[in-house]
This record gives sequence, structure tokens and C-alpha cells, in this order.
Amino acid sequence: MRKVLVTGGLGFIGSHTAVELLGRGFAVVIADNLSNSRAEVLDGIAAITGQRPVWANVDLADPVACRSFLAGHPDLAGIVHFAASKAVGESVQKPLLYYRNNLGSLCHLLEHVAAHPACAFLFSSSCTVYGQADSLPIRETAPIKPAESPYGNTKQIGEEILRDATKAHSFRAIALRYFNPIGAHPSARIGELPLGVPQNLVPFITQSAAGLRGPLEVFGNDYPTRDGTCIRDYIHVVDIALAHVYAIERMLAGAGTEPVEVFNLGTGTGSTVLEVIAAFERATGVKLRWSFAPRRAGDVVAAYADTQKAAAVLGWRAERSLEQAMADAWRWQQSLPRAPQ
Repeated sequence: MRKVLVTGGLGFIGSHTAVELLGRGFAVVIADNLSNSRAEVLDGIAAITGQRPVWANVDLADPVACRSFLAGHPDLAGIVHFAASKAVGESVQKPLLYYRNNLGSLCHLLEHVAAHPACAFLFSSSCTVYGQADSLPIRETAPIKPAESPYGNTKQIGEEILRDATKAHSFRAIALRYFNPIGAHPSARIGELPLGVPQNLVPFITQSAAGLRGPLEVFGNDYPTRDGTCIRDYIHVVDIALAHVYAIERMLAGAGTEPVEVFNLGTGTGSTVLEVIAAFERATGVKLRWSFAPRRAGDVVAAYADTQKAAAVLGWRAERSLEQAMADAWRWQQSLPRAPQ
């Protein structure tokens, strides 16, 4: 069996990707230090797939620990790298932590790939690299704008590191730029469970609907959009996970055309905050409490993906609707303990 390391594999996107890789016949090894995840997620993966991946509690930003761990897995066919700190606000307060963790772990993993160039490398990037794009939908060729946060900067620098490393060490990589992953596995065995108060819209919606949080605040109602609220491209996490399977299979087949290929992952459709609220209410029958609040600094007006490249090259496109994502997110929320996490 082809063995793939999924770093951050007990997190939101990582756990769903582990499920899809196992379903496609890969052997999965997970590295996750539980800094923003829970060990119980492994039980959910096993319940869905009937397979329990090997899991190592290892800090990949520690060079000695990372090298020791990788020495035990010299036969990796690929690495899917999710492990990174990802809270924008926290990154502003603790920039050195973000640079050390996000970029240090990446460099340590790439040292392994440089020594084993047949190992495919898949990097978890973000649409934050585009900032407020000059035109919509956003294509992969859009200019990279100055980062709004240290977190966003780690994604930009991460892609630069990839380009330099592949050139110097003759291996190939893919960077996937996510837009806004939401939802949960339809089994409700795994889903998004942020530590503390959610920073993203959908988990706050579900926790508010469950009575675990107060009313939702919609930040800004005077943006130049169809209803005055921000527009984002919300994509089901299972669709995101499947794209990783397509990407790793492309690299293992030797089908890449350049050292680092970049693909947007989104639906190609933008939804306003009010449209997301309406979709949740339609999908669940639950009425949300919400009110408008002032704009948040740094929020772009609109961002949604041009997904033609992923469709043409990877043969991938998002298939699940916004309503399905909201129904799955709500089913996941209802499966959780009642106390705020």
C-alpha cells in the first residue's frame, strides 16, 4: 500500500482528507501534536473507515523530534501538510510563534523530501494570499497582495519556500489554495470543532443555534455587495478533502507539468453572510438570532474562486451545495456535548 503522511491529520480538513485517502486505498500515518485538535478524532476516522491510522503526537516544528519521527517512515509515498497555526488574530499577537511553527515545520518536512525526491509533497495554502483581488472570480494567476497578517504571510512565504526547494532539490509539489471550508462528514463522526470561541462564520452559527453562544454578529452591512455583507466562497470540507486525493494521485503518477503546481479550491460561487444565514435556516429549520455589528478591520469585500484549472487539470470540482454543508455542520453540532468547547 502507498503510505501517506497527513500532518495535522486530527484537525478539520486533515481528518476528512485522511478518511478520503483511506477510502482510496492509501495507508495513512498521522502526525498531530493536539495544539488545535483532539485525540478523539482518531476514533471518528476509525468509525467511518473501519481503519485506525497510525498516529504520532509529535511537534514537527522541533527539528530533532521531526527528524526522529520521519526516520521511522522512510517509505513515505507522499506528505500532505496541514499542520500549522491558523488564527489570524492570534498571529498578530504572536507573530514569532506563527513563523516558527508554520515555517519551521515546513522546512523540516522539506528536508526529508529533498533527501527522498520521489516523495510527493502537498501544501495546504490559502486564498488569503490574494488579499482583495483586482478582479473576480480569482484565478491562480492573480497577483499576490501584501499579507494582512503573519498567518497569511506564512502561506505566502510557504509557497516561496516550496518554489525554491523544488528548484534546488528536483522534487515536485502542489499547493492548494482553499477558499472557505465548511460542513462536516455526513456521518457526523468528524467535523469542525475549534478550541475556544469560533473565529469562522459557520461554527459560530451552529454553536449559536445550539444555544452555546449568544446571537451571531454580522460584521458590516454597508459593503458594495448585493445585500451589504461580505462575500466568500464556501466549500464543503468533503469536496476539499477529495481534491487532496486527486492531487496526490497526480503527483504519484508523475503527471505534473511544473515543479510547483497551484490550484484554487472553491465552488466558483460567492455567497454573502446573509445568504449563508438563510441557507442554514432552510437546511435545518432553525431560526438564527443575529444582528449587525461594525466592520472588522482587514475583511476583504469579496473573494470567490475561478476553479477552471482544478477542473481541467485535476479532474476535480466541488459537488456539494451550501445547504448540504450547513445540514452536515448542524448534524455534527448536534452530536457534540452541550457545553461550549
